[in-house]
Amino acid sequence: MHKLMMGLARSMAFIGGMVLSLLIIMTCLSIIGRLLNGVFHGGLMQAIAPGFSDWMITWVGPINGDFELVEAGVAFAIFAFLPLCQITAGHASVDMVANAFPRSVKRFLRMITELVFAAVLVLIAWRLAAGTISKFGNGETSFLLEFPVWWAFGASLFGAVIAALVGIYMGAVRTIEFFTGRIQIWDGVEGEQ
Repeated sequence: MHKLMMGLARSMAFIGGMVLSLLIIMTCLSIIGRLLNGVFHGGLMQAIAPGFSDWMITWVGPINGDFELVEAGVAFAIFAFLPLCQITAGHASVDMVANAFPRSVKRFLRMITELVFAAVLVLIAWRLAAGTISKFGNGETSFLLEFPVWWAFGASLFGAVIAALVGIYMGAVRTIEFFTGRIQIWDGVEGEQ
């Protein structure tokens, strides 16, 4: 089961990374387009080569709706990275006090933390599903590109459902570890084995 969940988490992180990389490239191209558009609109280019400048203004510029695509893509990427962060215990934690506790208390705290994370991830997925259905029903579109807003909600929902499944799995693993006293998944958080 762990192999399946880890593969799913890694696949989601890979897809999220690809989306994020494409968004970075698109943002860079859009910034370059804005810069060049400003140069071609400038008085110097209009004075030196007005015909070329007018022609380039029609072809060079920012990518239309770039911020809409970044908004939707980053939302998906965040949810795509959550499963890997959850299964590898990659969330930020403050262990100054917890390190002083005995191993049994640490395992109890890890179990509670994983169960709370699982509950929160399920809640987020549930509310994203409600939002997706709502956006689908009202036909809302983005301002510039006019793509249906529910697409972004649906993509994020996909990542949130995977994150919730991984969260439930990790909650079950940490619960078993607490009650049996045996480590099921070693991630180095508990210290020396």
